[in-house]
Amino acid sequence: MAEKVVIVESPAKARTIRKVLGSGYQVQASMGHVRDLPKSKLGVDVEAGFVPTYTVPRDKARVVRELRQAVERAAEVYLATDPDREGEAIAWHIVQVTRPEGKPVYRVVFHEVTPPAVREAFAHPRDLDMHLVEAQQARRILDRLVGYQISPLLWKKVRRGLSAGRVQSVAVRLVVEREREIAAFQPQEYWTVEADLAKIPPPGQARRPEDVFRAVLVSIRGKKLGRFDLKAREEAQAVVDELEGAAYRVLRLRRKEVQRRPLPPFITSTLQQEASRRLGMAPGRTMRIAQQLYEGVELGEEGSVGLITYMRTDSTTVSPLAQEEARALIAGKWGDAYLPPRPPVYKTKVALAQEAHEAIRPTSVYREPEAIRHFLDRDQFRLYELIWKRFLASQMAPALLEQTVAEIEALPPSGGGEFLFRATGSVVRFPGFLVVYREEEGGPSAGEKFLPPLAEGEPLDLVQLLALQHFTEPPPRYTEATLIRELEKRGIGRPSTYAPIMETIRERGYVERVEPRRRNSPLRPTELGFLVNDLLVAHFPDILDYRFTSQMEERLDKIAAGALARVPVLEEFHRHLSAELSRAEAEMRDFRREAEPTDVLCEVCGRPMVIRWGKNGPFLSCSGYPECKNARDFVRTPEGKVVPVERAGRMPAPTGAGISAGGMPASTAGEEPGPAGEMPACEKCGRPMTVKRGRYGPFLACTGYPECRNTRPLPSQGEEASGEESAEVCEKCGRPMVLRRGRYGPFLACTGYPECRNTRKVVARR
Repeated sequence: MAEKVVIVESPAKARTIRKVLGSGYQVQASMGHVRDLPKSKLGVDVEAGFVPTYTVPRDKARVVRELRQAVERAAEVYLATDPDREGEAIAWHIVQVTRPEGKPVYRVVFHEVTPPAVREAFAHPRDLDMHLVEAQQARRILDRLVGYQISPLLWKKVRRGLSAGRVQSVAVRLVVEREREIAAFQPQEYWTVEADLAKIPPPGQARRPEDVFRAVLVSIRGKKLGRFDLKAREEAQAVVDELEGAAYRVLRLRRKEVQRRPLPPFITSTLQQEASRRLGMAPGRTMRIAQQLYEGVELGEEGSVGLITYMRTDSTTVSPLAQEEARALIAGKWGDAYLPPRPPVYKTKVALAQEAHEAIRPTSVYREPEAIRHFLDRDQFRLYELIWKRFLASQMAPALLEQTVAEIEALPPSGGGEFLFRATGSVVRFPGFLVVYREEEGGPSAGEKFLPPLAEGEPLDLVQLLALQHFTEPPPRYTEATLIRELEKRGIGRPSTYAPIMETIRERGYVERVEPRRRNSPLRPTELGFLVNDLLVAHFPDILDYRFTSQMEERLDKIAAGALARVPVLEEFHRHLSAELSRAEAEMRDFRREAEPTDVLCEVCGRPMVIRWGKNGPFLSCSGYPECKNARDFVRTPEGKVVPVERAGRMPAPTGAGISAGGMPASTAGEEPGPAGEMPACEKCGRPMTVKRGRYGPFLACTGYPECRNTRPLPSQGEEASGEESAEVCEKCGRPMVLRRGRYGPFLACTGYPECRNTRKVVARR
């Protein structure tokens, strides 16, 4: 008897749907895409109207054969691929390769793999949405045009293996520009005057720690203090001196009640950001685990169960049924006080949010994380718990906080007017959603700042008066999560593209994690990233333009909505690309043939060394090559000076020495060299240590290698390199010096600090 054949992407999803549909349905998995553009050529006939040529990859031939056989036997075909453009395109490709002529073909769409959602979808099938297919094809062709036309130019001008991408190159540009912004930042010094004050205890009683609080000076004799009004220690100290012996009292108190509303349920980007921040998960891993939770996890006797809704979404919409279920659980668990009067509606903030998706939520809030923990692996549980808590909190009442502002008057004995200090505190009066979820770590009271009970006119004791130094700080480096947030804010990329972009720019060696072993580590550009970005921005200004890239996303959205045709959009893009490509072919500097001169002299033959590019990135090479084959790794100081460093085996491709262009520090090794000084002695053999660079960055190694193989990590900022003093003596006071590590690498510091503040840099020895 002919069967109804259902085709999905993955075996896990097939198992879950098979359980729902029962007998009479054969559920097959396509294992993702069954066709793609060929890897060996462009695969797009530009002259014929951007017609793509699709091929079946060799590793999909068997899958396609099995799908064809299943369709041949079927009476009806149901395409149950994911509910987005990519899923629609996969369904269309399946139709093209299986050719189910004369048989009804239905498209079924559901946003959660649960019995009600699946049955509802099968009760109301639809035709393929060719507008969505056209939008996916347009994106694929755009990306192919950029990748297969600009990348070969980079191979010819820099080195093989490099790649450019319509969105990935824009992401690298953001990282590069942020790094240059940080390097150009000039910190400004400023000072504050702060007082630790306390309630006066009753006679005979000791002061309680909870009665002490800190207040900051905000005005002097009626003039408000600006951030930079106290620019130096002397100015701040003069204020402290004037306040000696001052009397302190509470001048006025202001109290107000404020509501703190819950955050909306997750969309793709916010899930990736929170999983990175809270769980240390990279975006790619987050999406792989979310896919498992969506497609189905074995829950004992229940079988395979889809635990969350579809995880590629930029909509915060929640179904009324899910809201009703959440409200029932909240009322039963915490009481009606924790319910808002009406289910909340969250406005989607993402520019151009696509398709009628729901937010990411649990398919049933009654499936509490702890109840199913033993069925999940560690990361599945942690991610599911995060999604469950965030969704439940989003349906709860706001928290109520009482904020108190205390203004403290200080009257110096000399008179001459008041000095006004300010202290703030907040207390949670009703936790609301905070019983389930908060942005800060800790329980419902985390983040509270308490003030003791105060009354206007109440005198206070001064515990201590401080003059504190501060410096303005540069903008922080992007993490993968914050880079995704920036792309999303600019309307660049879509939920399905963020995680692959992050993986691609690291795999290509354009950016690296500052701390390689930490998945949520900040990102910085490599030398390769600086170079390729600068070439692309200079020669492809439109393709690398943020607004142009965002406008292309808008046009893709219009194609998906049927408001624009695919071919005119591709024609316009190709005009820009072709014009810039022609100019770049003629004008782009050829780094494969040219060498960058430096003032470094070859220690073997004395000739100048130059920077060349090899398969592992840039390196110092003797200008006398091939007569002299000397080569060195190098770093650039923040001022842009090229300094050779010890080689510690082959550098990991493709980042080379991990250095930076234009004087940008690209690794801790890039901040090591200095003008003079000695390194600490090896504690095993007494020979000097030297700075070397390995897979995980710079480290100290004994110069007695291979007889002595002692190594140790470089000290962290402000930490001594060892418990021993170095052999160096301070030339100012005669005390021993110790090795410390600061912002720009290791340095020698006088042990007489703070009386003697002498420091000097150290240099890595050969």
